[in-house]
Amino acid sequence: MRSSSSALFALAAFLALRGADATASETTLTPSWDKFPAHPAAVAGARIVQVSSARTIQRFFDTSPFSPSGRYLAVFRFPREDRSPQPGEAGEVVVVDLVAGGERVVATSRGYEMQLGANVQWGATDAELYFNDVDPATWAAFAVQLNPLTGVSRRLGGTVFTVSPDGKQLASYNLIASPRAQVGYGVVVPESARPPRNIGPVATDGVEITDVASGVSRRIVTLREIYEKTVPSIAIPNPEDFEYYCFQVKWNPQGTRLLTTVQWTARKDRNPLRAALPVGRLRAVITMRPDGSDLRTAVTPAQWAKGGHHINWMADGERLSMNLDVDGKPGLELITVRADGTDLKVVFTPGSGHPSQHPAGRPFFITDAYPDEPVAARDGTSPLRLLDTANGTERTLVNIFVSMKAGEFRVDPHPAWDRSGRFVAFNGFVNDTRGVFVADLSALLPKP
Repeated sequence: MRSSSSALFALAAFLALRGADATASETTLTPSWDKFPAHPAAVAGARIVQVSSARTIQRFFDTSPFSPSGRYLAVFRFPREDRSPQPGEAGEVVVVDLVAGGERVVATSRGYEMQLGANVQWGATDAELYFNDVDPATWAAFAVQLNPLTGVSRRLGGTVFTVSPDGKQLASYNLIASPRAQVGYGVVVPESARPPRNIGPVATDGVEITDVASGVSRRIVTLREIYEKTVPSIAIPNPEDFEYYCFQVKWNPQGTRLLTTVQWTARKDRNPLRAALPVGRLRAVITMRPDGSDLRTAVTPAQWAKGGHHINWMADGERLSMNLDVDGKPGLELITVRADGTDLKVVFTPGSGHPSQHPAGRPFFITDAYPDEPVAARDGTSPLRLLDTANGTERTLVNIFVSMKAGEFRVDPHPAWDRSGRFVAFNGFVNDTRGVFVADLSALLPKP
């Protein structure tokens, strides 16, 4: 697919953006798939196209890259794919027009890593696009609110990991410290610009909310408060022997609760052997109200330690889904659990990858798989799995090549629904570069 570098193409794309209805009401809009290169599907009835050009990804499985109207898709383009991002190095925020075809660079950003890019995502309308950036003069990280229809932008006081469903608040954790929890999800700054390490559950770090209208950010809860108040307790006898960090923050679809994961890793200066082993990291899933109150442990460290990954809210906003080992046998199960940790049940076996429920609450999940998980072919491809939890059946929509790269440079599909539940966007590594694809499931899902 050709890039949008020419002035004529940029002007045409700009006019197409200007002419769009930016409301969230037109989720039945049908994209013009014929304007995009087709990609072979593995099941009859699924239509798959590649919608973006080289070095691009869509964000994550917990937010939709499709705009509220359904006309646009937001992605991030890396400047390089063959090495780690460097402090101050800029990538590009790109908007794809799914009706007119083509893409346009709408902004640049220095606030990204390799897994989620700059955390690009939409607000309440097509006129609100959010992403992170970094000021190279001070190495401060901040969120940007951009109107891609006009190019008008403003800097906000905090950073963004997820936007509230009404677009009025941004939730985040410490993205500058994020690489100390896991590389790939925060922002890159020089090591000298990072804060001191969190020795024990500190009172100087936690979950932050930014009010979009005022641009003001505030910390709603600290790691110390989570450690001391969540129920069931996650307290241990020797917390000062560990570094504590929040990792990821997610709104439920109703905007009434948040989840974060808290992880603690053995300090290298106290126990270098344990710190180097996988057992050196313990994690728990914590839910709360938007003001940081009513702290509940939805998944305990003992439960997670048996094996598991990728927590997400379900459509009802009361329950969460996750891949978790609950039977002690090889492999993981897809489970659901209430936000307070009760009523844990297996809904599908096996679990894998990054599962998310149909946005209307229907009994369908979309997920992928890591190339080394049992459901994968172990040939560098990842199966895009459509799970029917009511009937216990599944269909593989495509085996998308993602390479066998691991760690920071792995390519996860991160499948994410559009708001209507008809389309799924996902990442791949085709023709030796990252790209974003869309699967049209309109003909596969039964009508409600």
